[in-house]
Amino acid sequence: MRPHPLSAALGLAFGLAAVPPALSAGPLVDPAARDHDRVVVTATRTERLILDVPNTVDVIDRGRMDELLVRDVADLFRYEPGITVTRGFGRFGIGDIRVRGLGGNRVRILTDGVPVSDAFSIGSFSSANRNFVDPDTLKRVEVVRGPTSSLYGSDALGGVVAFITKDPSDYLEDGRSSHLGLRLGAESDRDGFGASATGAFGGGRWSGLVNVGHRQGRETGNRGSDDSIGAARTRPNPQRSDGRSLLSRLVFAPTAGQRFRLTVEGNEDSADTDMLTSRGLQAMTGATNTLVLARDHQTRARVSFAHELDSPVAGFADALDWQVYRQDSETTQDTLEERITGAGAPERRERSFNFDQRSHGLQANALKQFSTGNAEHALTWGLDLQRTDTRQKRDGRVTDLLTGASSNAMLPDVFPVRDFPVSRTDTAALYAQDEIVLAGGAFRLVPALRLDRYELKPEADPIFTGDNPGVPLSGLTHTQASPKLGMVWRFQPDWSLFASYAHGFRAPPYNDVNIGFTNTMFGYTAIPNPDLRPETSRGFEAGIRHTGRALHASMTGYHNRYEDFIESMRFIGFNDEGLMVYQSQNVAEARIYGAELKAGVELGALLSPAWKGWSVQGAAAWSRGDDRTAHVPLDSIDPLTATLGIAYATGTWGAELIGRAADARSRVSSDTLFQAPGHAVLDLYAHWQLSPQLRLDAGIRNLADRKYWGAGNLPQALAGTSNTVDRYTAPGRSFALSLAVAF
Repeated sequence: MRPHPLSAALGLAFGLAAVPPALSAGPLVDPAARDHDRVVVTATRTERLILDVPNTVDVIDRGRMDELLVRDVADLFRYEPGITVTRGFGRFGIGDIRVRGLGGNRVRILTDGVPVSDAFSIGSFSSANRNFVDPDTLKRVEVVRGPTSSLYGSDALGGVVAFITKDPSDYLEDGRSSHLGLRLGAESDRDGFGASATGAFGGGRWSGLVNVGHRQGRETGNRGSDDSIGAARTRPNPQRSDGRSLLSRLVFAPTAGQRFRLTVEGNEDSADTDMLTSRGLQAMTGATNTLVLARDHQTRARVSFAHELDSPVAGFADALDWQVYRQDSETTQDTLEERITGAGAPERRERSFNFDQRSHGLQANALKQFSTGNAEHALTWGLDLQRTDTRQKRDGRVTDLLTGASSNAMLPDVFPVRDFPVSRTDTAALYAQDEIVLAGGAFRLVPALRLDRYELKPEADPIFTGDNPGVPLSGLTHTQASPKLGMVWRFQPDWSLFASYAHGFRAPPYNDVNIGFTNTMFGYTAIPNPDLRPETSRGFEAGIRHTGRALHASMTGYHNRYEDFIESMRFIGFNDEGLMVYQSQNVAEARIYGAELKAGVELGALLSPAWKGWSVQGAAAWSRGDDRTAHVPLDSIDPLTATLGIAYATGTWGAELIGRAADARSRVSSDTLFQAPGHAVLDLYAHWQLSPQLRLDAGIRNLADRKYWGAGNLPQALAGTSNTVDRYTAPGRSFALSLAVAF
C-alpha cells in the first residue's frame, strides 16, 4: 500500500520551507512608490506595482483575512464581486472557485506555484473538490482574472488563483530572532471552533517556521424550515467535520542574495453526515431507505525544494529561481445505505469512491534586464515540467440482511469499476515574456508566449478492462501556443491605462478522452474520443487605474470568447447492438463579457484631518454570458453584484460596516429554472489591539437576519417549481470571534 499523503508530510515536518518566489524586478519597480501601493507577483511573474500590470488583479493580504475572520475560501472571496465560491447542499460542502463565470478545472489554482489537484465528480455519491487550503497558513492571495495561459498553461481559461503561504521572514522583523503565536476562533453558523499555533526562528543564515492548525464544526446553517426526514427536508443534514493542517519551512541564506528553501505542507479534512434527505421512498428504485450515512475524507501533502538567486548568473540572468516538488492528494468518500427493496427484502449497500492524484515537477524561472536604445527590458523566461498520475475507482457491496449473502453486483454496476482508466499526463512548457519600458517609464509593452506539450498515457488495468471489455484506450499528444500582448500607459504618476489581448487553453481531460463503460441492461455505452481538441479562449480587456494619497480606483471592461468547450457524455446515436452511444465532444462556444469596478477613499486625506481614520471602499461586477451553440444564457454567470463598506480605525481599535448586494437572477437558460430574488445584506466587523501581544477580532454577518440565496449556493439546474429551494439559502445572522496572542 502507498503511504498516506499526510502521514508522509508529518513525517518530514521538521526542517522545511517555502516555494518559488517571484523573480525580483529590480529598478523597474518605482523606488518612490508609497507604502499603500500594492505589489503583485502572479500577473507577470515579477514583482510589479498594480499600476504597472496589464491585467485585473485582486490581492487579499494577511491583515485583511484577520479583519474579516476568514476561515475558508468562501469567506476569503465573500467581498470580491466576480469571484464566486460554490457550496453544495447535503454533504459535500465547498466546491469550486468561479472567476468571471468559469469554474471547475478551467481556473488554475496554485499553492506557492504548485498546481492544486483536479476536481472530479460522477453521480450523487462521488465528488472530489479542490478545497485543499487552510487560510490560516496564507500570507497573501492573488487572483488574476481572465485567460492567463501565456504564463500558466492549461486550465487558466478563467484565470489564476494563487495562494501564497507564510514565510519565517513575515514574523522576524526588526531584528527579532523568534516568534510564537496562538490563535483561537469560533463561528456560530456551523458551531465551529479552530485553533492554530505558529512558531518561527531566525539566526544569521538559518530561519524556519512551523504552523499547525485544527478546526472542527457541524453543518453550515441555512434558512430552511422543514426539519422532516426525507426528500422534502430543507434543513441541512446533520454533519460533524474535522480538519487539520501543517506548514513547515526551513530557509538557508548563505549570502544576502541567495536562499534555499525546503517546504513540507499538508492538509486533511473529514466529515460525517447523516443523510436524512436520502431516507424514505426512492422514486427511481421503489426502495425505501431507512438509513444513509456518509463519511468523506480528503488529504493533500506537498514537499518542495527551492533555490532563489538574486544576483547575476553567468551573464544570462540577473535573477534565477527553481524548485522541484512532489504533491499527493486523495479523496475517499464512503456511503452506507440500509433499505427495504420494492420486493420487501432488507439489504445494506456500501459504496466507496476514491480519487487519487499524485504529481511531481520542476519549475525554473529566469530574469534578464537590459537596454536597447531608449527601451528598458525585463526579459523573463522559464521551464515547467510536470508528471501527474491519476486514478479513480468506485467500489461497492450489497448484503441481504436476512440471509447474510453479499455480492459486488449493485446494478447497474458490478464493482469495482473505474470511470476512466489509470492515466498518466506529462506536460512540458517553455514561456517567455518581455516587459518593455519606454518613454522614461511612462509606457510598457508586455508581449508573452508559452508553448505547452501535453501527453496523455492511459493504462489498461484489470479493473477498467474487466468492466469495459473490448473498449480501446486512446493516448493523446498535443502542442499548444498561448500568446499574449499587454500594454500599460502611465499618463500621470498615479494614473495608468492598461489593455491586453490573450489566448487561453485547456487540454482535453483524461476522463473525457477515455471515458468508458457499457451497461447492456439499461441499453447504453460510452466510448473514448481520441480526437478531442483543446478548449480555447480569446480575451480582450482594458481599464484605468488610479492610486493616490486619498483615493485608489480601478475600472475594467472585458470580452472573452471560448471555443471547443467539451461536453461530457453527449448522445451521438446507436451502435450495431442497438445500444445508445455516448461520447465526449467539442460542441460548445461561449461568450462572456462584462465590467468591474473597485475603489476606496481615505476620508481624512480627502476632506480634512477631522475625518482621519475613516475610509470607504466598494466593488461591483456586471457580466453577461451566452452559450453561442444553444443560444441561451450561461447559468454560471452571476447577476450584478456589489459591496460597499465604511470603516473607522485608530491605532488600537477599528470597526467596519459592509453591505453586500446582488441583483435578481433573471437571466437563465430556461424559464423553468429557479430565479433567485435580489438581496442586500449587512455585515459588521470590529477589532481591538488589547496589547502589543493580544488582538481580538469579532464579526456579525447578516446583521438584519435576511433570507437570501447566494449565487454560489444555487445548483445551476434548480427548477423554479422545486419545493426545496430553501435548502440553498445562506445562513441567517451569525457571529464569529478570533483571539490572537503573539510573543
